[in-house]
Formats: sequence, structure tokens, C-alpha cells
Amino acid sequence: MEDTFALGGRTYRSRLIVGTGKYKDFAETRRAIDASGAEMVTVAVRRVNITDPGKENLLDHVPPDRFTILPNTAGCYTAEEAIRTARLAREAGIGNLVKIEVIGDEKTLFPDVAATIEAARILVAEGFDVLPYVTDDPVACKRLEEAGCIAVMPLAAPIGSGLGIRNPYNIRIIIEQSRVPVIVDAGVGTASDAAIALELGCTAVLMNSGIAGAKDPIKMAHAMKLAVEAGRAAYEAGRMPRRLHAQASSPETGLIDLP
Repeated sequence: MEDTFALGGRTYRSRLIVGTGKYKDFAETRRAIDASGAEMVTVAVRRVNITDPGKENLLDHVPPDRFTILPNTAGCYTAEEAIRTARLAREAGIGNLVKIEVIGDEKTLFPDVAATIEAARILVAEGFDVLPYVTDDPVACKRLEEAGCIAVMPLAAPIGSGLGIRNPYNIRIIIEQSRVPVIVDAGVGTASDAAIALELGCTAVLMNSGIAGAKDPIKMAHAMKLAVEAGRAAYEAGRMPRRLHAQASSPETGLIDLP
């Protein structure tokens, strides 16, 4: 059977979600998306034009009939700002799917967990399908799931840091306790980071800087595609147990007698 997952009433084959910021132009953005194989693309509503048809519009290059557009509230520092931004995206015809970000610290860009939960509750009540960017805190993720979010998106490391998954143990706990998809968001720097996220059992991984910040974004996008596929296959296969001591690969009985 084909390996897929469902989110917001749609089914996806690709477990890689990509962003649209930091590219030199919209043409390069589209080339990277195509190389990644992603079916869902996230867009910062306050930073990239998807609402004004009179100006160059990302949606002319990344059409909603080909990709799922996931608007996000990047740049918002209060629950009220995030809620207004989500409403703006819906009024522009993007739909009910939204990734909410409420930043609590300007230097680290860590999320304001309390404000994120507040915004999530209000938007869920208004009929939005909410995917929240949050810390790798199992309690916070559980509260967001209880608030009605259709997935949780714990960070791997600070946004744009490229540090990879700093706390795999918390991610594993979040996966173990969650009844909704767990999507690692932020901090992925290279293909091995993406593979680890999927090997841990994450449903998907979202990234922007890891691709757009590479010397060759198109080649890195393809590398991320392969890494996500490999990580998912390894998770399904089930890794061998870790052992402190060596164990012979070949059988230890029935050895051929030496002359």
C-alpha cells in the first residue's frame, strides 16, 4: 500500500513541507519546490504577497490547484496579530488551513506558548484547521492537541539555526503521546537532520532555511526529498537494537574446521 498521511481532509504522499522565503526570486522558489517533491508549501502571509493580485504574486508561480498552500503567521508577536493574519489569509481565499506562529522572544524566535494556545483555541472555534509552531515540550503539545489542533509542530532547534534535532527524547515523547500528526518544524539544516526526524517517527518535517540557505538550493531540495524517504523507510523497517558490545554478523555455529 502507498505510504500516505492525512491532514486537513487531504491525503499526502510527500512527508516534506517546504517554505517559500529567502530565495532570490519566485522562479527559484518554484524550482526548489519541484525538486523537493513537496505537495504542501507554507507562506508567510505578512512577508510574501498572496493577497494582492495587482502585484507579483507567489500564487502565480505556486498555484493552489497544484499545491496545498499553508499560510503562516510568521512575524506575529501576540495572539491577536496571529488571529488577524489567519483571518486575512482566509478572506483572500486560501482556505481554513493555517500554521500559527506567535513569537515570544525576538532574539531566539522561540514561541510564546501561552499566546499560541490562546490563538489556537480561538481559531479552532472559528473553523480553522490549525497547525501550531511550538517548543519541543510534550505538555505544550498535549494542550494544543486538546485545544483542537489537527497537528503539532515542535521545533527541532531555533528557527533558521540549522542545528538539527537538539532533543530527540522530547520529540519521541511527543510522538508517543500524540493522536495527531507530529511535524518537526524549524532547525533542520541538512539531509541527515530530516532523516533523523522521520526515523524517530515524525509524520513529516517542515523546513525553509535548510534548503533556501544552501549553496545550491535546488540540489539541497532534492537531497531533503531523498532523506525524508529514507528516514521514513528506516522507521517502518525498525532499526536493529543498540548493543554495548560487539556481536558477530555471521553465525557462530557450524564453522568450517581449519586444516
